[in-house]
Amino acid sequence: MTITRTCTLSFPVILSLASLAAAEIRFTEVRSDGRPIIPFDEFGFTHSGRLELNVSHISFSFAVPDSKLGKLGFFLCTRDSWFQVLKQLEDAEISCTLQSDLIKKVFTFDKFQGDRSTVNVVFPQIDSDQYTLVFANCLQNPQQPLELTMDVRSAMYNLDGKSGRRDYLSAGRTVLPRIYFLFFLIYFALAFLWNHVLYKKRLTVYKIHFFMLAVVILKGLNLLCEAEDKSYIKRTGSAHGWDVLFYIFSFLKGIMLFTLIVLIGTGWSFLKPYLQGKEKKVLMTVIPLQVVANIAQVVVDENGPFGQDEIAWKQVFLLVDVVCCCAVLFPIVWSIKNLREAARTNGKAAVNLMKLTLFRQYYIVVICYIYFTRVVVFALETITSYNYLWTSVVAAELATLAFYIFTGYKFMPEAQNPYFAIDDEEEEAAALRL
Repeated sequence: MTITRTCTLSFPVILSLASLAAAEIRFTEVRSDGRPIIPFDEFGFTHSGRLELNVSHISFSFAVPDSKLGKLGFFLCTRDSWFQVLKQLEDAEISCTLQSDLIKKVFTFDKFQGDRSTVNVVFPQIDSDQYTLVFANCLQNPQQPLELTMDVRSAMYNLDGKSGRRDYLSAGRTVLPRIYFLFFLIYFALAFLWNHVLYKKRLTVYKIHFFMLAVVILKGLNLLCEAEDKSYIKRTGSAHGWDVLFYIFSFLKGIMLFTLIVLIGTGWSFLKPYLQGKEKKVLMTVIPLQVVANIAQVVVDENGPFGQDEIAWKQVFLLVDVVCCCAVLFPIVWSIKNLREAARTNGKAAVNLMKLTLFRQYYIVVICYIYFTRVVVFALETITSYNYLWTSVVAAELATLAFYIFTGYKFMPEAQNPYFAIDDEEEEAAALRL
């Protein structure tokens, strides 16, 4: 992928907000960039890590004396070390980042041999940790800052201890292909089971039940594509087109899931055969927002953790996602309100109480699902050691699976509608509760 880096956000801010994305072979174009610090990519190394760095078409905005070339170069740094480096700079212990003993120098430009426009380095990394590849430009004359132009290819990987094969997935994410494939099998079994339920109870099946089946199938296909995507990156450093299929199914799954929550919240199909005007407006709001959210997610994933306008796109994604999550709650609240009012007017207190209880439960579960997958999972990514980053993925997938199972169980087709199997005593008791 190709990125033109012109963003001006400071490295500490970007580093604190950057997602812990799976690494891959990354191509970056730097054009007339005068920033003192240019971050490229991050990776979790084991004790047998490697960094392949290839830089070409290097040019400066003005001639740099040989004595100052040592103030330009690439280095690796952990997050904890970087903040200590900043303190060294503030305390005037060092005048250039490359002078710190807390970083790992990969290549400085005073090491040029022959051609000064090309760099080819293989850097062994034996200390296991999460590192960020950074370029430092310490020639920061306020009147005439040095601007650089170069093409950078970076490939970070770990070597398997037995076979010696390259693993381009960051330590802590190398098991993701198997995790995604396992969940694909679970959803495949779930779709088969749901299809069996629909066939067995076909006389009481509503349209919403087929919609549920479609959502489960799309989720399974999305997981299969993500498993293949991560598998190819793990082996070759490139997704080989599987990322395109992943984005397509992720887009369809996202729209279908939010639409399903809205439709269930309105009681469409099993409580009423139509949508009211305000419910249609919610759908017409959620679907376009999901399109924007998916576009933002693609830009963030493809540009990498330090790509152009990465922070802005991530904020767009988070904002749109929060708006969608709030919007889907309104139809459930409206249904609860309507059922409460109907219970007092139509004389069917027990029937409406059961429906009301069901929608209250669903409302609580939707809130818990949204909170867990948006807040708790993010917290896990933040506090978990880089070696165990896969745990946040497992947590998110388990929460999603539990939500799907709860939704299917509570709204499955019934041979005899339990809402109407109510005797007089239950009716009187329900009327008192309401």
